[in-house]
Amino acid sequence: MQKHLLFIIFLFSFLNAAAQTKPLSNRIANYDISVKLDPEKHTLTGKETLVWTNTSTDYITELQFHLYLNAFKNKNSTFMKESGGQLRGEMMDNKNKGNFGWIDITSMKVRGRENLTSKIKFIQPDDLNDKDQTVISVPLSRPIAPNESITLDINFKARLPKVFARTGYADDYHLVGQWFPKIGVYESAGMRYAKKGAWNCHQFHADSEFYADFGTYRVDMNVPKNFVLAATGVFQNEKINKDNTKTISYRADDVHDFAWTVSPRFEVSERQWKHVKIKAVVQPEHSGSTERYFQSAIAALEYFQKHLGKYPHPVLTLVDPPLAAAGSAGMEYPTFITCGETTWGLPKGIRSPEVVTIHEFGHQYFQGMLASNEFEESFLDEGFNQYYESRIMDATYGKGSMINLFGFKLNDSENPRIAYVSMKNVKISEIFRKSWEYPKGTYGTLTYMKTATMLQTLENLIGTEVMDEVMQTYFIRWRFKHPAVKDFVAIVNEIAPKRTNYKYGKTFNWYFEQTLYKAPDCDYEVSEIDEKQCTIKRLGDMIIATEILVKFTDGKEELISWSGEDYSKLLKFEKPISSVTIDPKNKILFDLNFNNNSRSIEQSSLPFIKYALKMMFWVQNLLSWVG
Repeated sequence: MQKHLLFIIFLFSFLNAAAQTKPLSNRIANYDISVKLDPEKHTLTGKETLVWTNTSTDYITELQFHLYLNAFKNKNSTFMKESGGQLRGEMMDNKNKGNFGWIDITSMKVRGRENLTSKIKFIQPDDLNDKDQTVISVPLSRPIAPNESITLDINFKARLPKVFARTGYADDYHLVGQWFPKIGVYESAGMRYAKKGAWNCHQFHADSEFYADFGTYRVDMNVPKNFVLAATGVFQNEKINKDNTKTISYRADDVHDFAWTVSPRFEVSERQWKHVKIKAVVQPEHSGSTERYFQSAIAALEYFQKHLGKYPHPVLTLVDPPLAAAGSAGMEYPTFITCGETTWGLPKGIRSPEVVTIHEFGHQYFQGMLASNEFEESFLDEGFNQYYESRIMDATYGKGSMINLFGFKLNDSENPRIAYVSMKNVKISEIFRKSWEYPKGTYGTLTYMKTATMLQTLENLIGTEVMDEVMQTYFIRWRFKHPAVKDFVAIVNEIAPKRTNYKYGKTFNWYFEQTLYKAPDCDYEVSEIDEKQCTIKRLGDMIIATEILVKFTDGKEELISWSGEDYSKLLKFEKPISSVTIDPKNKILFDLNFNNNSRSIEQSSLPFIKYALKMMFWVQNLLSWVG
């Protein structure tokens, strides 16, 4: 009996362990990397073993790799030409050659077979800039068959740029991102929009981030003994070397990228939340923000786990960059985010640390687990994440979730619409574009803010409960599978029409055609009002069905449905009216001017005066505080 019991316990333990280690992804690209950092020269010397599996039905005759650091090699790269040497307001001093960075493959071999080093050639799949060296093609003598794996041994050297765009150094602080030769994604016919099998391996653009397959990363990092290191994944071990250095090992499963940071000045704090160990590595002068980082990260963890699904990793690292490395702030990697740099004494009413932490953590879901193609459909990550940033901020901090200072309150959820309606020309571009093809200066507004406005409006139309079902279904069905926007639209069409009793039709294609694939403007107006009639107008090209609230002088109300298809419509009534309001609940956030949505027989200036006095009070207090 005892033997049977022991066997059952052993079997249960074995099955439980097996279930816990079951891969979450298909683990196509797996990396073993050993790298040494020279913190004075800001150089990396690395050895990389890549095991890549051909999961397509094609025989693959070439490989393509990203060499992202070559975006910072000189002024002639596509990234530098498009950005003008700046990103998010941070500039590179390109007069100083020491500020540039690069990566060079010194050897590439197929294990047990051919040497590929001499076959490496730079390609430019997106533009005609033959000076760009961020993508390479490597032809193979023998094709990789379907379901076959290939093992590559790669030696490389790299130099980090001075931080201005996501990666690099500032004094003895190093944020090491996009730092190793990284294989592209081979898309078989039918995957995303591919008509035939091909490599999806775009150049590094100023307005683009990344796209890669999932895998396991085992990385050994050699750094000075007095440096504090944090990285993607789970700490494995540390070895002290004779040359006053140490080698620290990390492992990360089911991730598509790996980043790390070192600095001798980091202060480390830890906090446990359920199954997740949260580690904050913070500059000493910013230690007052550590608790704010922890609390906002926990708020995001709880919200996402409740509304989308479980965070699958056992760790989360929060990195606080120094002020001199502001260009590396606000960036996401699997299990590893950089927060917004803070200043001493930042008032709690200005929640920039919380906004950045919650936003960057949200990428763990949309970029980290869904991992859509950020080159071609950047909005699927940035815009969807912006939408959830607003939801979490407002749910966690209430009114004035973004700014609550001197009587002035701004909710995070107001920010996307404000940014969108403030564009000089909202018709300049549709959302659905490759990231580098947006008109100059519009990438951020369209990818983040207009997309969030699209999702907020959709939620207003179908209701929060249905929206939650749509989003959770999208996440659970497509995590670790690289969804495209067509997959999201299909889920909306699967769920929303039925759950709203077909109020908006049998599909929502009409909605996405206008808000995603085209760029019409939206503006509804009550243009005239009389004792027993009013004229309503659609001044823009966007058509969204809405409601009209009519209030009568006898105190009664009537809610009228309006398709919005007519440019002008005269409404007549049998009794006197006091006011008329189109879209009384302001569901349609694309409407460029809410002020003309309503008219009354006796227009009142009281709301405007109240708002003006509130703004004046806030400005006076702000000037006093700054002075």
